[in-house]
Amino acid sequence: MIELGKYQNLEIVKKTDHGFYLCEPGSNGSHRILLPTKEAPEGVRIGDQLKVFIYKDSEDREIATTAQVPITLGGLALLKVKEVSNIGAFLDWGLAKDLLLPFKEQTGKIEEGMEVLVSLYVDKSKRLCATMKLYDLLDNNSPYKKDDMVDGIVYEILDSFGCFVAVDCKYSAMIPKNEIFQAIQVGDKIRARVVQVREDGKLTLSLRDKSYLQIDADAYAIMKRLEAAGGFLPFNDKSDPEILKKEFKMSKNAFKRAIGRLYKAGDITITDQGIQVK
Repeated sequence: MIELGKYQNLEIVKKTDHGFYLCEPGSNGSHRILLPTKEAPEGVRIGDQLKVFIYKDSEDREIATTAQVPITLGGLALLKVKEVSNIGAFLDWGLAKDLLLPFKEQTGKIEEGMEVLVSLYVDKSKRLCATMKLYDLLDNNSPYKKDDMVDGIVYEILDSFGCFVAVDCKYSAMIPKNEIFQAIQVGDKIRARVVQVREDGKLTLSLRDKSYLQIDADAYAIMKRLEAAGGFLPFNDKSDPEILKKEFKMSKNAFKRAIGRLYKAGDITITDQGIQVK
């Protein structure tokens, strides 16, 4: 059976002014697909078999190509947004007809020029489309272990859970909401630390280093804020966690560790009103 979105070996059964018609080897030839002349390798003839990708052209006709397409049915690829229209976004996948990413398949704000990680599927109208809903399509069997540093792309954000990340554009991972201390958007490429490999194989990530390593960076950031503010800040270990997260991009525990380090070093004093440079 000839299927959209896949590479298949088809046989040339007819030549016309427009190109070559292909069908499954050994079939009765009732289902034929056009391979345009410009797509055909030089010197091919009737009876030859070619590896081709099947998609639909701008007139909704099935058509074959010998081009190397970056994504096939059910696969994953990072594609650039060429245009955003009133029906969705159009992605560049190297073919004459751009790939549609419908609005209902988008998981965040899409803008021209950005790269998005998508999968390929056939919609109800039997057309190839892209989706950013990748949770069930990512691999849970990554080679990474606790404390490894990984690279990934954010493909979805749910306020109640956190940011969902495709590590290496392939493996399933998440940054829990309590580990997010900076603005993150769908499409952002991030570098993170593995804090847990769950029993199901999914990765839990953090954008911050281990506590004993991160503490120096946090203490330095707080001192810079103190210096810029004239030596005093109205925050201490009793401040609201959400305020600290907003002001310093760190958790309350991280903030307490950092000012504790500064206090022990004799750099600051801690009062009921805030922290003060000595």
